[in-house]
Amino acid sequence: MPKFFVDRSKITDDKIIIDTGDAAHISRVLRLGKGDIITVCDGRGIDYNARICEADDKKTVCEIISQSKNNTEPEIEVTLFQGLPKASKMEYIIQKTVELGISRIVPCALSRCVVKLDGKKAEEKKTLRWRKIAEAAAKQSGRGIIPEITMPVTLDEAVSQLKKCDICFAPYECEENTRLKDILTAQKAPKKVGFIIGPEGGFDKSEIEKLKNAGIPTVTLGRRILRTETAGEAVLAMIMYEIGDIN
Repeated sequence: MPKFFVDRSKITDDKIIIDTGDAAHISRVLRLGKGDIITVCDGRGIDYNARICEADDKKTVCEIISQSKNNTEPEIEVTLFQGLPKASKMEYIIQKTVELGISRIVPCALSRCVVKLDGKKAEEKKTLRWRKIAEAAAKQSGRGIIPEITMPVTLDEAVSQLKKCDICFAPYECEENTRLKDILTAQKAPKKVGFIIGPEGGFDKSEIEKLKNAGIPTVTLGRRILRTETAGEAVLAMIMYEIGDIN
């Protein structure tokens, strides 16, 4: 069943109004109209089973048939701090981590990033694009929220945010001793997990020192080195298996 997100202000006791670009998608692309059933989510974990009353390119009006709590959201909140990769890789990372249950993605401008966003306007344009990709992935995977995609941050800002998590770490190819499992099982019932992934060129040694000095441990992911676009989703799957909802 097609799923759409709306702002909570568009939902009343018995009606839902969709007046974003989704209205045109509903009428033109999906060719849905009066009497058809869709799922609408308020972005806060509540799903509505709704019947279309009227639909055109600008607005879709639905009557609420029933509502229920979305059951796809994990109990833990996971934030990925991602060193900026090339555009297509970032889009892939967003799609796959949203499907796996990420709560928040924070792009990070690190020293070995190939991509450099020049100025605030460029950052805003990219971030808007990434948020649309996150929304599309959330619809496809039946999420109850649209994961947050923030504006890019510096490493210092990322460190400050990472330290607020119950568990935080940085996968690093030169780490030989500390395993991810050791970090994930060291604390009972964590609520917030954050991890940072380096860009295509990996972390600079000075960045690793800064992370360690801030109390953020590095972990090994095994004997094979993963690409930046593989590492985030692999780590997230491990987190969800170990302390999330996949197991």
